[in-house]
Amino acid sequence: MNTFSQTVWLVPLYSLFGVVLALLWSPNLIRRTGPRPSGYVNLFLTLSALIHSILALKEVWSSPIQFSVNWLHAANLDIAFDVEASATTVGALVVILSLNLLTQIYTIAYLEMDWGWARFYALLALFEAGMGALMLTNSLFFSYVMLEILTLGTYLLIGFWFNQSMVVTGARDGFLTKRVGDLILLMAVVALYPLAGTWNYDELTLWASTVDLDPTVATLLGLALLAGPLGKCAQFPLQLWLDEAMEGPMPATVLRNAVVVSTGAWVLIKMQPILNLSPVVVNAEIAIGAFTAVSCAAIALAQIDIKRVFSYATSSYLGVVFVAVGTGQQEAALMLLLTYAIAMALMLMSIGGIILNNISQDVTQLGGLWKRRPISGICFVVGALSLVAVPPLGCFWGLASIANGLSPLLLTVLLLVNGLTACSLARVFGLLFTGPATDWTRRSPEGLWALVLPMTILLGFALHVPQSLAVLGLLPNLALVTQPATLLLMGSTLMGGGVGLFLYAFPTVSKPIRLPLPGVQDFLAYDFYTAQLYKVTVISIVGFLAKAIDWCDRVLVDGAVNLVGLLTLASGQSLKYNTNGQMQFYALSILLGTIFFGLILCYPLLSALH
Repeated sequence: MNTFSQTVWLVPLYSLFGVVLALLWSPNLIRRTGPRPSGYVNLFLTLSALIHSILALKEVWSSPIQFSVNWLHAANLDIAFDVEASATTVGALVVILSLNLLTQIYTIAYLEMDWGWARFYALLALFEAGMGALMLTNSLFFSYVMLEILTLGTYLLIGFWFNQSMVVTGARDGFLTKRVGDLILLMAVVALYPLAGTWNYDELTLWASTVDLDPTVATLLGLALLAGPLGKCAQFPLQLWLDEAMEGPMPATVLRNAVVVSTGAWVLIKMQPILNLSPVVVNAEIAIGAFTAVSCAAIALAQIDIKRVFSYATSSYLGVVFVAVGTGQQEAALMLLLTYAIAMALMLMSIGGIILNNISQDVTQLGGLWKRRPISGICFVVGALSLVAVPPLGCFWGLASIANGLSPLLLTVLLLVNGLTACSLARVFGLLFTGPATDWTRRSPEGLWALVLPMTILLGFALHVPQSLAVLGLLPNLALVTQPATLLLMGSTLMGGGVGLFLYAFPTVSKPIRLPLPGVQDFLAYDFYTAQLYKVTVISIVGFLAKAIDWCDRVLVDGAVNLVGLLTLASGQSLKYNTNGQMQFYALSILLGTIFFGLILCYPLLSALH
């Protein structure tokens, strides 16, 4: 009996149950125990969900199952929660739950002195539930619903420390930026149903393969569908929200940058058969992904806030995923998302303890940490090597597979992104772990066991990714290593990493390093002045429209209402003088009024007689 696979749809409910239980430890209910039990309860429920998912994965590995639960039936509208339990979906669920479990352990130490435990663990559980349901659902409608839940969770987690003005601003900006993509995606989801008659991904794929859709309709529909993943994956021009999201606690950053933003790419892969109906949409998808990948990789090189470095690295790698999906390499894109999640989570955990202990996030104020924090240093190195094309570690296999399926132009883009990322990570390593200790890092030992344990476990996973892929039969052919595109990819890693280490890890080069053209460095440091561009374009236009609407409301709408009021008041003031107490005058007024309205009613008839 496939007990666990048949009940795999219950896995997100573990997390929702954790959200409800965490509320019991809010300040107004259970006080004597403090908020810590809420975290332990959610840890237990996440572990239970992980065990359930692993057992379900064994059952569906060779025999995937699908089933549907009716959710709403109204007139001609049928909405069902379609569930797909396959090796891909349940495997993704296992990765998400594993990273969430490690992040929750990490949180025990990171928020040790914070009284917001219950709220934070409830929000992590909400993240977990939304991502788990998104992995299992086979419906575009419910994928949109889950993306909305993740948007809400992102907003609440960014604003966790809401007593700080920068945090509030970051949460607001992140929420509003993602709402742009969400709103356009919602319009596309609603418009798609009358055309296809379904939201089931498998049925949509079949429909897309047979439909003869008008090119204009296909383009508009595809661009609207593409807007959702653009916002979720922080792609140009909606990439700034991920930078603002760095104001939240580090455990939330680990989950968000490693897996939450990847959910947009997951939905993109599911929707790709519909996007393929329009070459314009596919070209836009590839162009946006390539531009975001290169620009964000370059911007990361000029950042001094360590969290900003990794926010732009995240956007850059998801841009590579967009290029891969647009060129028809969905399997390679999924492999890159899997290995990227492990590598990014490992690096963020390694720097999280440094930020917690040293207070500062400015890489120019840190240094000399290799001897003081060797475990963090080793984890960072392994995570960095796993993120770029270094065989046989994680992302190498996905990047190599993608590289061998690209045109020369797009291959050049990938080589540039990989080289810039390698240089950026080498720069961070040099500034953090090499050189003399600074006043900020002289007393910087390794963190509490709850910081080190999940980091070390994830280190083991990162080192064993190739073996795991080989055992599962997912490792590409080893002949891939000797392909020309792969060799160029490894060469870009060596060149970028070598330049970064030479400039930042060796004392022979004076620091800080300045480019010969300061304008170029400022252009990268300020994100191509995108925020300023928004102020003079989008914000100015919205502000002008808001003022125009306000003027219309005050002058036209309120003016018309006030005019009616003044006329009523004036007529009332004039009529009051007719109140003299004489009955015959009242009768005359009524008679004249009746004659007046009678003439109005008879006017069409009198006109017809003439």
